[in-house]
Amino acid sequence: MEAIPSDTQTMPAPDSGFTFLTPEAWKALLSRYSHVVLVANSEAVDFERLRSELPETALYVFFNNVYKVLDEPFAGHAVLFARSGVMGANIVHRREAAGVLRFFAGDDFLGVVNIRVSPEENFSEEGRFEGAETRHLDLTKMLVDLYPVGKIATSGFAVALWLAELQLPGKVLLAGFSAKRSEKWKVFDVHDWTFEQIFLRLFARMGTISMMGGVDASPYAAIARRFPQVPPIEIAMTAAEVLSERLHNANSQIDRLMSVTKSIRAIEGFFRRFKPKTRKQRFLEKSKE
Repeated sequence: MEAIPSDTQTMPAPDSGFTFLTPEAWKALLSRYSHVVLVANSEAVDFERLRSELPETALYVFFNNVYKVLDEPFAGHAVLFARSGVMGANIVHRREAAGVLRFFAGDDFLGVVNIRVSPEENFSEEGRFEGAETRHLDLTKMLVDLYPVGKIATSGFAVALWLAELQLPGKVLLAGFSAKRSEKWKVFDVHDWTFEQIFLRLFARMGTISMMGGVDASPYAAIARRFPQVPPIEIAMTAAEVLSERLHNANSQIDRLMSVTKSIRAIEGFFRRFKPKTRKQRFLEKSKE
């Protein structure tokens, strides 16, 4: 990771092996880039378009298992944000760090940023990231009174919000943030995808961030252009009315499916009791002793 100006160095680390930067230091580091591009682990990412439209001064932010979007080592300015879980950084305790970091090398790689977004998540020491320069970022306080209770923010959403608060001189661009399940990669129910999409699209409409394939692809913008005499609130209420009806109809079909598959789910539940415990489950049980 590139050197931090001496007058904006690190905050005191609570433990050996952890390195935290001040907001001023982060801003000094990231302000040298014309664009900060958050790349979602999604098939919606259009790398050809990104690399053709953005200058070489853009910094690409990758998350966790980058092999979902990269087929070969990345050539360009890049940084890896590694999300933590209860057992530390996910790529560390799953023994995936070496496989992920092989996609980055050279002076253009700024290193790893190990983040956590909820109190139960724990950092991993710098030495666990295969020799890569590592910084730590705690976003729990930023999200505690914002994110819906009972859900956990995605890494991309948390970092996008954090970057917006830094108020960088360059542009923050979100690529592939579709929140759609694909045939290859799933989305997890522990996150509130609807809340995140609303939040991010409002940010985009305010000009705080930009979204490739998000706001610019909205069909409702076309409706507003077609009916300029109709107030935006009326368009929003009409859209909400239609979506509510469609959701009600979908729920009726889901209820039928739940009834039809009741016996199948009972059999699955019976056999699940014999499934060996995961390393995470064993870790949690041991930590409660």
